[in-house]
Amino acid sequence: MIASPSPPFPPPSAEPSSALERSALCVAALTSFMGPFMISSVNVALPAIQAELGMNAVQLSWVATSYLLAVAVALLPAGKIADIHGRKKVFTAGLITYTLTSTAAVFAGNAAWLLLFRALQGLGAAMFITTGMAILTSIFPPHKRGRAIGVYVAAVYVGLSVGPFVGGALIQHFGWRSIFLLMLPLGAGSIAVTLTFLKGEWADDRSQKLDVAGCLLYAAAILALIYGASLLPTLLGCGLACAGLIGLGLFFQQQRRAPHPVFEVALFVENRTFAFSSLAALLNYSATFAVTFLMSLYLQYLKGMEPQTAGLVLMAQPVVMAVFSPLAGRLSDRVEPRLLASAGMAITVAGMLVFTQLHADSSLVGIVGNLVMLGMGFALFSSPNMNAIMGSVAKEHYGVASGAVATMRLMGQMMSMAIATVALALLVGREAIGPENYDRFLLSVRAVFTVSAALCGVGVYFSMFRGRLRRQ
Repeated sequence: MIASPSPPFPPPSAEPSSALERSALCVAALTSFMGPFMISSVNVALPAIQAELGMNAVQLSWVATSYLLAVAVALLPAGKIADIHGRKKVFTAGLITYTLTSTAAVFAGNAAWLLLFRALQGLGAAMFITTGMAILTSIFPPHKRGRAIGVYVAAVYVGLSVGPFVGGALIQHFGWRSIFLLMLPLGAGSIAVTLTFLKGEWADDRSQKLDVAGCLLYAAAILALIYGASLLPTLLGCGLACAGLIGLGLFFQQQRRAPHPVFEVALFVENRTFAFSSLAALLNYSATFAVTFLMSLYLQYLKGMEPQTAGLVLMAQPVVMAVFSPLAGRLSDRVEPRLLASAGMAITVAGMLVFTQLHADSSLVGIVGNLVMLGMGFALFSSPNMNAIMGSVAKEHYGVASGAVATMRLMGQMMSMAIATVALALLVGREAIGPENYDRFLLSVRAVFTVSAALCGVGVYFSMFRGRLRRQ
């Protein structure tokens, strides 16, 4: 049964309500810009980081994976804590953590310190990612929610759009450390806006308690799964990956019995729309996240581009996403979200299949055109799918639902990076990418896009058959 959430407190008039909505949308959009900006900037910085810190191909993949892993581990506990103690408190704490650790990464002297600060960045990001969407959903009524989510998602894509070009320019002229230093003014500004303009607090589940045992079991399972995947095809890697999968199964069973679960299993068992929408998001991000990572390396190594030029090319995809996400979100307020999201996923399948034919002499025009097509597919999928997820749960579960879907997204992103890492480990090996292994690198890129196309194809099924959000 579809819930009809209400605001956390009744506004005395339309004007204060509108002011609160504008403030919430402003701070949520600002923070949703920061993480993607950093992710896309770091992807462009990878060759420069490899050159200075002496990292091999597999270690380079961990610059992204360490961040994503920390986010995924912290999302569910952060969402639950926010529901109990207040979403604004957790949101602000996350911003402070993210800003401080981003600044600390400027001074990383070796690969180990950089990966540590990237993981701590992820911890802070998890706290504001899971609460930002929950705050928006708490404040905006259902008939406005799709438009607000569209703006929120567009801000993500603006970050992805600006990151490669601005990050590439900074890297080219000031070095890769400058992109981490940029987070200091952006983070400080976000904290100031949050404390000054976002009035009120939202905590709809104060009677609950945090399931510490469930959090630890979940963290151990995720760590084993992702670290094991990075070690494949070794025996230790297989063992850890299998242990992680078993751990996730045990976590699922433990959460069904827990009096105060950190993960609402009932949302997946009893709510078909939520479950299928979340699985569609998992598969979409599993198929698509490594695109920027791989194409950044391809453009700089095989095409010989400078970071700024490569960033300009990579902007094509997120610019389209930023332009069309608000339109798709607004359209999903009137049109059944599953139809829009399924069409977007189908377009993404086509784009992945095109990239399976990538070779050293591929046309730059063709690459940009396919990135545009992928951007259109992502835009049509993301906002409507998020609208369907958040519209299918009651308000006391907003934080948990937001954390769950963010976990699906991060799990998908990690799976995407794990697929890329395994392909690089098998075909390139633990050595720096160079002219002597360009042919093997290109083979690994095509293999990743082949697997991605298959995953997206399965995602079309879950997206299309999730059930109706609106009853006629």
